[in-house]
Amino acid sequence: MAANVTYIPPKAAKPEALRVAAYCRVSSDSSDQLHSYATQIKAYTEQIGAHTDWELVDVYADEGLTGTRMDKREDFQRLLADCRKGKVRSSSNPSPASPETPRTVSQP
Repeated sequence: MAANVTYIPPKAAKPEALRVAAYCRVSSDSSDQLHSYATQIKAYTEQIGAHTDWELVDVYADEGLTGTRMDKREDFQRLLADCRKGKVRSSSNPSPASPETPRTVSQP
């Protein structure tokens, strides 16, 4: 008796989306800085949204805070915590968070 075998072709596995976050910051509450702040948020949201294989986790943003004190930047601290938890795989910001922090942080 011959065996009846049905071939089921494999489905292409959808690659896991890169979980990306943006970090924006301005150092003062002046109107030109606040305009820059809004521009940063818009630019990074659009840039991340343009990639179909990227998932925007969140936009982390600190307004009117100095770049020399990371402990005072609540959203920056929240971003670091989310990176440690594995929620964020890649983050980018338009200006260095501090001299010792790279512009882009990525985990394999």
